Amino acid sequence: MKRNLLNRISITLFSAVLLLSCSSDLDFDQIDDFVLEPVFVANLAYFDVSADEIDDNGSGQQIPPDVEDFDIFKKKFFTDNLAKAELNFEIENTINRAFEIELQFIDGDNQVLETIDLAVPTYTGGSNIIKYPTEVFEGEQLNLLKKTMKIGFIVTTVTGSGSGDITGNLKFKSGATVYMKIK
Repeated sequence: MKRNLLNRISITLFSAVLLLSCSSDLDFDQIDDFVLEPVFVANLAYFDVSADEIDDNGSGQQIPPDVEDFDIFKKKFFTDNLAKAELNFEIENTINRAFEIELQFIDGDNQVLETIDLAVPTYTGGSNIIKYPTEVFEGEQLNLLKKTMKIGFIVTTVTGSGSGDITGNLKFKSGATVYMKIK
């Protein structure tokens, strides 16, 4: 009987302690200060063109894909919350010619908003992978990037940059690191 009475008293005291727990006022206004800052990394554009697809006359030519749709900025959520973008470029040239690659950012009216020029040296054997400095888009330059609906590529063979038969490939890879700020 004593044991039963002790159990009842213990349960009653334990229950009372649970019901008398401490609490504080909750501040739901803290949600106004909450900011998400996710970072996304994605491929931007890629092409692999063989030497026989490139004119060796020193004039610029658009290469496949001539113009690539770039509809990421059609999404209002993305354009409203984009804080910064970094573009990275890597080119591998196994053609015994030097090239200039012009990357064009084109708006919905087919007007060129921004260009990035990349010089590609002549292939001389061995590894010829060129990594270019990161292009950072912030402020006004970021606003131009947000208007981009297409990306175009123009490849120009640098005159007098090589001789003999033209063989090999020109490979272009690019990626984007996108910084968002969601309030």
